Amino acid sequence: MLRIPEGERVNLASYAADATPAGPADKAAGVLATARMGERLTDLQERLYAASTAGDRRRVLLVLQGMDTSGKGGTVKHVIGLFNPSGCRIKAFKAPTPEELSHPFLWRITQALPVAGEIGIFDRSHYEDVLIARVRELVPPSDLGRRYGRINHFEQSLADDGVTIIKCFLHISYEQQRRRLLERLDNPDKHWKFNPGDIAERALWPAYQEAYEIALERCSTAHAPWFLIPADRKWYRNWAISRLLLEHLSALDPQYPKADFDVGVARNQLTSSRHKIGH
Repeated sequence: MLRIPEGERVNLASYAADATPAGPADKAAGVLATARMGERLTDLQERLYAASTAGDRRRVLLVLQGMDTSGKGGTVKHVIGLFNPSGCRIKAFKAPTPEELSHPFLWRITQALPVAGEIGIFDRSHYEDVLIARVRELVPPSDLGRRYGRINHFEQSLADDGVTIIKCFLHISYEQQRRRLLERLDNPDKHWKFNPGDIAERALWPAYQEAYEIALERCSTAHAPWFLIPADRKWYRNWAISRLLLEHLSALDPQYPKADFDVGVARNQLTSSRHKIGH
């Protein structure tokens, strides 16, 4: 229900940011349902990692995009917190460094991809190069237009190499963003999260919405679909993304590898009296 149809025009104004499609009845039920998914997610993550030790190259990449305060960091904290951190590779993409700018725009993305058996999480991603780059006119229009095709080709190559890509656009409303920014200003403990530049970015809200609509339309494909996550309600956002991860990992159905040694012999060696201390 949250998947953006491939090739169709996208009008973000037609999606309610406070909707709860197919979700639990309320916040209490949503929080409980998310917690209950934890054990199953942990099991599937362990199986994915275990399978990689026997040559299974499959891995998962969760891409989180959205306006400021939409909950990218909150998703990492509350949803990815359900996993074993040793099996996760988390990368938050900021403004490109001089070194990154000296390479093609996808270069820095390839440096942060998950390896076999891992779950990768991108807080922002290569889509910044068709979002802020479009809004701020950082590249010529001809270059910008070609980037969508390059992104689709790149994601196809990842899928062909065993990467399950889950792209989530956290859809927050203009008014809800204002409330969350005010909450940061009203709480001294949250001042570190506030950037005065966020106010200037709000003035560009229509341009960003258009940029997202274009990206969602041009880059929602069969191998790497976009999912639109209503993000005004944090509990629903967490439930929906947890559910997507559970569905995709369940579809992968990774299996523990069979032993490549004689289990019976190893057990006999451990239980044999001659291997006891002092004998």
